Amino acid sequence: MNFRKGQRREDPEINLIPFIDVLLVILIFLMVTTTYSKFTELQITLPTADAEKAVEQPNQIDVTVDAKGNYTINGAPVSFRDVPALAQAMKAAAKGGANPVVVVNADQFAMHQMVVNVMEAARIAGFDRLTFAAQSGSAK
Repeated sequence: MNFRKGQRREDPEINLIPFIDVLLVILIFLMVTTTYSKFTELQITLPTADAEKAVEQPNQIDVTVDAKGNYTINGAPVSFRDVPALAQAMKAAAKGGANPVVVVNADQFAMHQMVVNVMEAARIAGFDRLTFAAQSGSAK
């Protein structure tokens, strides 16, 4: 028995409202959990000094480190064998002065280990006054 003899069947419709709700929840979840590589990078700017150049002290040891790993003490090249040998070269450059200031002039591309070697050599040599040279702000 067919009670709907003359009527056509209605085509079923897809309800899009629940589908849109699920997509919005997924979109919010992805936006919250996404990490951006821009924020994971370490953005640093190295300092520059705007102060006037200090008067050169007579009791000063200038240690220069270049990007290739070469060391000079007061302009004289020093071959690096180990840290104690560098400390002996620094003591010889001090010329018996009482507690000289060790000025480290490191190239911006020099490895950190090279600078740490100079710092350790100054400690072994007994020089507790250490400073770093910086590029002046006007030399950009």
